[in-house]
Amino acid sequence: MNLPQLIQELVNAQNNTDSAAYANLFTENAKVFDEARTHTGKAAIKDWVEKTTAEYKTVMKPLAFEGDNEKGVLKTEVSGTFPGSPFIFTYNFEFDGEKIKSLEIS
Repeated sequence: MNLPQLIQELVNAQNNTDSAAYANLFTENAKVFDEARTHTGKAAIKDWVEKTTAEYKTVMKPLAFEGDNEKGVLKTEVSGTFPGSPFIFTYNFEFDGEKIKSLEIS
């Protein structure tokens, strides 16, 4: 599947458990909404993805992507040590140039 470079880098960082690379794909004041919590800023995003990946050993497999330079939707199959694994998640992005300014996972 052909993904935009930014999205491919996010998938790679997730699957390589590289929380620093993952966080660096976001703007300084970006927001991530996941599991009824909001994580604001690169440091909080790095901590969130580091803890989540360590706890659940998550691996992301992209299924589909639609979007443009402002917004995008990524459907993924995420597997790991969480109940119900694997699970299909939807990642709703808003972009600011070459960075992610918001991500909502549902």
